[in-house]
Amino acid sequence: MKIDDFDFNLPEELIAQTPLQDRTASRLLVLDRESGAIKDGTFSDMIDELEEGDCLVLNDTRVLPARLFGVKEDTGAQIEVLLLKQLENDQWETLIKPAKRVKAGTVIQFGDGRLRATCVREADHGGRILQMEYEGIFHEILDELGEMPLPPYIKETLADQERYQTVYAKHRGSAAAPTAGLHFSTELLERIQQKGVHVTFVTLHVGLGTFRPVSVERIEEHQMHAEFYQMSEGTARLLTSVRENGKRIIAVGTTSVRTLETIIQEHGEFCECSGWTSIFIYPGYVLKGIDAMVTNFHLPKSTLVMLVSAFAGKENIMKAYQHAVNERYRFFSFGDAMLIR
Repeated sequence: MKIDDFDFNLPEELIAQTPLQDRTASRLLVLDRESGAIKDGTFSDMIDELEEGDCLVLNDTRVLPARLFGVKEDTGAQIEVLLLKQLENDQWETLIKPAKRVKAGTVIQFGDGRLRATCVREADHGGRILQMEYEGIFHEILDELGEMPLPPYIKETLADQERYQTVYAKHRGSAAAPTAGLHFSTELLERIQQKGVHVTFVTLHVGLGTFRPVSVERIEEHQMHAEFYQMSEGTARLLTSVRENGKRIIAVGTTSVRTLETIIQEHGEFCECSGWTSIFIYPGYVLKGIDAMVTNFHLPKSTLVMLVSAFAGKENIMKAYQHAVNERYRFFSFGDAMLIR
């Protein structure tokens, strides 16, 4: 398959720059993957799409204020650092701009020296491995010095940093938000549970895969970057029970989908586990861990468009995306949502 097979025309003005004040006020496109039928609604209608005994699976990762602005200690040149993944002994895998200025041995200062980072080596993907030096608690320093790592297509300043976190964000570690979950409010989740719908959590820390475009012409040659995931015993038991009772597992976001599919692929069942996944889902892959999914509208030619095409069929997805463009839906991280059932 060619990357151009997953391209579509998106007017720039449809890229959402700011989140809506009410999380549940986003629009919701409902796509039936069997018939291709499309229905327009509002995200608060989600409760009507769920049945007693169904289970929503949410990714409870929390976004780090992972964007740091510092200076080279020797020249004072400005350097931007994006933390991607924590390694051992206070080392971090990072993306750097401009990368050409940072070689092995380069020292970068942040916050007048409160945090110092020495480049250890280049990473495989063109990033850098940095050794951090500081006094105190790293995450407290990061909270003070770091900024939320909004995607490059968002040009507006985010007034409330918590709007780039889900209301259930818990485990620190992501370099980007699992944005399908941004549409849920605490109140909506409570109403969903009152209806008899189960709500459970997995964790996948979003890393380089979110930022790395597909650069090969044949998508089969693309390599996904590994991301850490985990599932608890309680979640595994619940999902097994839901399946045995003939009810639906509805994954919220592509990160939840990739977690569930990884576990089914590696273990043949849901179970307590953790590890690193580089699963790449594109048409031809048969999804076994989910029955429906909630997702945002994704970038053209992205691995995320390929994933939803694997689940719903490329023709259905391209038709739904064209409908969304025609109806002026808002796209990407702060945009509207789609339920594929």
